[in-house]
Amino acid sequence: MSLSTADQAESSGVIHTALDEGISFLNTGDFYGSGESEMAVGEALKGYSREKYYISVKFGALTMPNGGLYGLDVHPDRIKNYLTHSLKRLKLDYIDLYQPCRIDLGIPVEETIGAISDLVKEGYVRHIGLSQVDSETIKRAQAVHKIELVEMEYSLFNRGIEKDILSTARKLDIGVVSFGTLAHGLLSGSWTKERLKHGEFPLHMMSPLLSKENIEKNIEFVENLEQIANEKNVSVSQLAHAWILSKGDDIIPLIGTSKVKHLKKSLESKNLFLSEEDIQRIENAVPQNKISGESLLRMQFKNGVIVRQ
Repeated sequence: MSLSTADQAESSGVIHTALDEGISFLNTGDFYGSGESEMAVGEALKGYSREKYYISVKFGALTMPNGGLYGLDVHPDRIKNYLTHSLKRLKLDYIDLYQPCRIDLGIPVEETIGAISDLVKEGYVRHIGLSQVDSETIKRAQAVHKIELVEMEYSLFNRGIEKDILSTARKLDIGVVSFGTLAHGLLSGSWTKERLKHGEFPLHMMSPLLSKENIEKNIEFVENLEQIANEKNVSVSQLAHAWILSKGDDIIPLIGTSKVKHLKKSLESKNLFLSEEDIQRIENAVPQNKISGESLLRMQFKNGVIVRQ
């Protein structure tokens, strides 16, 4: 989650509501708001027992003043520095799960994971995670140190992890944290053909799903889901969350919100039961071979520089 101290009351409300609902897994990144999110989380957790929550932090993204991404730094010699700043902003003595946000092709993953494993030995990190990697990288990392969780995008518009990531993770006893459940807003209910007719388009530069040439075709699949959602008296976004929850107890779906009301709405999906027939109908409503555009630009980094996107 990306929170802000500029609206600390709302940020704290999101954290407190989640904890009250029995949600202990809190996911953020040191580059979210250039440290702003970590400070908001740290402030919100004042007075809570450390055992009540589990903090996951991503690191490595190099950002510009305007928020854009320009590179990656997961060099083993500098990881302790990033961790130190995260601990200060979060006001913690240790982080439960620490993970590079991407892997640098110019640095063997074994070296990056090895540096984090040193932090585990020193007591500053409890568990190690990975994010946006392939199966081979997971196996290589696991050979260095036990990988607790792997964070991957997973939604009705991106089921790529079903090919081999899920099976690899399950074989190695690694849990999966899924993000992007709402397909970067496509399944949020915000975008309709009516809005497009008025010349409105999403300002999302990272997802080709939402580009002008693709979004109208993809909205047709959202309309298919809306029919199913209406039958169950839920929103499309709640249906999407329920679908993720049906995929296994070893998958932790992330709810990316900074608003209490949106969190509460998303949590209602826990009460929605989907039968095998429901799941098949939902998946058929978004045929994988007809989706227009990739869900995310496929960024790759080598020696800290973006080499492909």
